[in-house]
Amino acid sequence: MIEMSVDSIRVSVMNSQRVVILKEVHSDRYLPIWIGPAEADAIAIKLQGVSVPRPLTHDLLHSVISTLGAKIKSILVNDLQNDTFYAKISFDFNGKEVEIDSRPSDAIAIAVRAKAPIYANEEVLEKAGIIFDQETGKPVVSSQAGKHDGKKEVSEEELRKLSAFTDFINTLDLRDLGKGKTSED
Repeated sequence: MIEMSVDSIRVSVMNSQRVVILKEVHSDRYLPIWIGPAEADAIAIKLQGVSVPRPLTHDLLHSVISTLGAKIKSILVNDLQNDTFYAKISFDFNGKEVEIDSRPSDAIAIAVRAKAPIYANEEVLEKAGIIFDQETGKPVVSSQAGKHDGKKEVSEEELRKLSAFTDFINTLDLRDLGKGKTSED
């Protein structure tokens, strides 16, 4: 498990889809995940410290979990199959660890409310993680799992395999990443 943080929420100009960009805490590897507009708003509102007059769905869920005596320990983006990400929310309930299946967007929205750590499996980062060459700003991938020192250019075939992300990745500007803001590309 690799610890991640929410870098930013983006809106693709290609199709107006929202993307949450997770960044590896101890590296410059990014993980873009398509999410819905409601979940993007829920994450952004909490990250920006905006107060809302009534609880949003994720606020309600976090409140219910806490009121019932459970504590959110962490969330894990644990799988990627056919361009669909999967996540689990890990709870501590009466001294017992409980895991619940979740969409990553909902898990992240809850994690930012609970101030719980966000993790991604290395296998997910190997499939969809992106590292940008500092000089060219183009995406690169590591040649060995978990090693960022042997970078190579991403082939066209590899980019096509991640078809849902190709257009979006091509619009990213390395200078924008790391600012932790909600913005439009």
